[in-house]
Amino acid sequence: MNGSEELVDAWLPLPDIAERSGLGISKVRRFLEDRALVGVRRGDRDVFQVPELFLDADSMPLKHLRGTLTTLLDAGFDEEAAIAWLFTPDESLPGRPIDLLRAGNKGEVRRRAQALAL
Repeated sequence: MNGSEELVDAWLPLPDIAERSGLGISKVRRFLEDRALVGVRRGDRDVFQVPELFLDADSMPLKHLRGTLTTLLDAGFDEEAAIAWLFTPDESLPGRPIDLLRAGNKGEVRRRAQALAL
């Protein structure tokens, strides 16, 4: 089991995201290509899945997630490490970076992510 699996409560395979959002699977795959979403292969059948909290109420990628993911990936994180960082509680924030992004507080999360690249 990898670190992100232990931190993330709920995961969604791409067909479920397509169904919930009303978009085709090709559009959901485009979110991955554009780095608006990231995920990992997990489970017994090694199915590619995305953390459910990366999606808004309409099952679309969170507004501020793409820029944060880009910052983390540019800092040398792979997809799994980026997911783990976003879901790891940080007492100085306080809370998990993903929760702050969901609340619309991208500034401090991005500052933390940028500091990791230094």
